[in-house]
Amino acid sequence: MNEWLTVGRHYLLTKYGRNWRSREELLQWQERQVRRHLRRILPKSAFYRELAGGLSAERWREFPVIDKRTMMAGFDALNTAGIRKEQAFATAFAAEESRDFSPTLGGITVGLSSGTSGHRGLFLASPGERMAWAGTMLAKALPGSLLSRQRIAFFLRANSNLYSSVDRGAIRFAYFDLLDPLERHLDRLNEYRPTLLAAPPSMLRMLAEAALQGELRIRPGKVISVAEALDPLDERYIARGFGQPVHQVYQCTEGFLGATCRYGTLHLNEDLVVVEKEWLDESERKFVPIITDFRRTTQPIIRYRLDDILTERSEPCPCGSPMTALDCIEGRCDDMFYFPSAEGGGLRPVFPDFIRRAILAASADIEEYAAVQHSPQLVAVALKLPEPQREACCGQVRRKLAKLCAGMSCLPPEVRFAEWDAAQRRPGARKLRRIERKFQL
Repeated sequence: MNEWLTVGRHYLLTKYGRNWRSREELLQWQERQVRRHLRRILPKSAFYRELAGGLSAERWREFPVIDKRTMMAGFDALNTAGIRKEQAFATAFAAEESRDFSPTLGGITVGLSSGTSGHRGLFLASPGERMAWAGTMLAKALPGSLLSRQRIAFFLRANSNLYSSVDRGAIRFAYFDLLDPLERHLDRLNEYRPTLLAAPPSMLRMLAEAALQGELRIRPGKVISVAEALDPLDERYIARGFGQPVHQVYQCTEGFLGATCRYGTLHLNEDLVVVEKEWLDESERKFVPIITDFRRTTQPIIRYRLDDILTERSEPCPCGSPMTALDCIEGRCDDMFYFPSAEGGGLRPVFPDFIRRAILAASADIEEYAAVQHSPQLVAVALKLPEPQREACCGQVRRKLAKLCAGMSCLPPEVRFAEWDAAQRRPGARKLRRIERKFQL
């Protein structure tokens, strides 16, 4: 009962309790939250005490920026629960092997990232943090009120006590394992009839196809894309399959970072985290987020640099929220393409979104695509589209990429084409990446 009260309190606080009149008021409130948070954390985390180097909580913006590699190297001293990295990995790997995600370490939930960046990360959450997360998530994602009957179908590579924390009161929660066959998912969904469907876009696309073919007979009140970047091509298809807009939740091992408002605009959760912007190209509104979570205490996240590329929205959202609005989550910095400069002197970066737009602009008949850069001189493009349009489309893709390179003073790459392999979009242990760079700089 106490846990449900905690969920309800955070739900009400998130949904109704904070109304900042301006961006400046929000920023001032954030500053107070971070300073108060750090005064609690620094005595408990030897990692951050050493990192701060004697700086006070008021000077937190001068703390060194860390990344996943740094966090994992200092995991034992960073977390405040006394959990060793080897213990946490053993618990998480055992859960993945058995597909039983209920065990904890001394009551602390342990999660494991998918390792898209090549380094698997750990996630720790106390019972109180789980309940706070559940209340906040329900406030931002639930289509109705906390008292309305809801059936949530949640697809992910691994379940967690964190996610099942929302299974309370009138809210039912069902986990769908991405490793299970599609046929089993369709049978379960048709029987369960979810009111909220949350899944990676690669899975949502398959479910949308099944809905259009009459194999999936559900009418969820809300469809949410999670865990992978939502490509415009998939977004259109999913929206058509379910007859409604596709919402997004931006969450990773490091925290619950964003959610769409009632207008479908993705906003950063600046009521939970401070997001400093490391600009990659300010004129194009593209930045890497450096996050400070002022609610997490078991595994503190202070000035943590993500590898994601975010594009800030150019116009204010009509919802009126002072929290930063995004046009899109492009992908990862690791997937930025690099082509030889036409002027000599090295390589020039090209954002994933520019590659995406060039390919999709080639033909409205493209049903699926993936672009992989194997070297600065070679890009492989896999396409799915009607065969009569294939030759013309390939020519257009070459021309669009050459035009993009010319506009950015780059030498155009050799472009090799391949048939689309359905395995590229099969959900499972590996996230779908439509734009991917294979070589290291």
